[in-house]
Amino acid sequence: MGVNYVPVLWNKQKKKYDRIILFFILLYLSVFVGITLVFNPETTPETLILRAFGSLAIVLLHIILAIGPLSRINTKFLPLLYNRRHLGVSMFLIALIHGGFAIIQFHTLGDINPLLSLFSSNMDYHSLIHFPFQVLGFIGLLILAVMATTSHDFWLANLSPKVWKTLHMGVYLAYALILLHVFLGAFQQETSPVLLTVLILGFISIVALHVYTGLKETRFDNRKQKEESQDWQYVCELNEIEENRAKMTSCDGERIAIFKYEGKLSAVHNVCKHQNGPLGEGKIVDGCITCPWHGYQYLPANGQSPPPFHEKVATYRLKLDGESIYVNPKALDEGTPVEPINITH
Repeated sequence: MGVNYVPVLWNKQKKKYDRIILFFILLYLSVFVGITLVFNPETTPETLILRAFGSLAIVLLHIILAIGPLSRINTKFLPLLYNRRHLGVSMFLIALIHGGFAIIQFHTLGDINPLLSLFSSNMDYHSLIHFPFQVLGFIGLLILAVMATTSHDFWLANLSPKVWKTLHMGVYLAYALILLHVFLGAFQQETSPVLLTVLILGFISIVALHVYTGLKETRFDNRKQKEESQDWQYVCELNEIEENRAKMTSCDGERIAIFKYEGKLSAVHNVCKHQNGPLGEGKIVDGCITCPWHGYQYLPANGQSPPPFHEKVATYRLKLDGESIYVNPKALDEGTPVEPINITH
């Protein structure tokens, strides 16, 4: 959390992460160039540049799309999620090199405007097999450009988290367009089945990860809870919640996180105001609920961010019957103080 917006807020962790990204990029390009020159030495420098940067962008895009579901399956991936936007911007810049070089290589040698040439050099829009695949890649690159330029929290705050999140869901449309771009390009120009096989396996892996985590989330939301009465819903037993951690439950379609800390229990809405991160997967740090995605914090007793910050989440009433914890599913107004349940004996 920061009081003022700065172009890029780097901390020690982000610098380390960015060095790893740079190392991976340089390693991939070196290995790709080396293997290509060994097995296909007649490859021209222009083709080598296009394929090296294009394939690297595809690899990074798959990694980016896998980070989200992986972090829901195993919290060890959360540091990757925390820094995912840096990886996304890096991927866009690499894709931009590929796309820009392709336009220069294939559409700047004639008398027609390069962008006009891009859309008019192949007019087989009615053909599935011969469809102008470069157009698909260009549109996908435009979507990635919008996402990269709006990745900073300045845009998140001014567009609102809901609008910002909706905008950045465009990554899936970009992914579909780029897959078609690569698939049709390979189908029209390549004879080796290796590229298509790798592309299909990557697509299946991404879909499988998202379907698995989606089913897992659905099971969580649909899990039937015991109810003591119409006003209170059973959550769990006291010993099921670790110290400074939370137990999540679903009431009337809303996620609630019940935290145990300092001999007390408090409940807040599970969704962080920053990027809709799952507060219940975070922990209490310095007396504050700390979102595992980007470190935004809230006081557990009132759902308010500590000064000078102003974010607020809804709070809920709890009660303890012996060792059983119950929550009232009716949310209180965001930032409403609720007396914590004392669990010390």
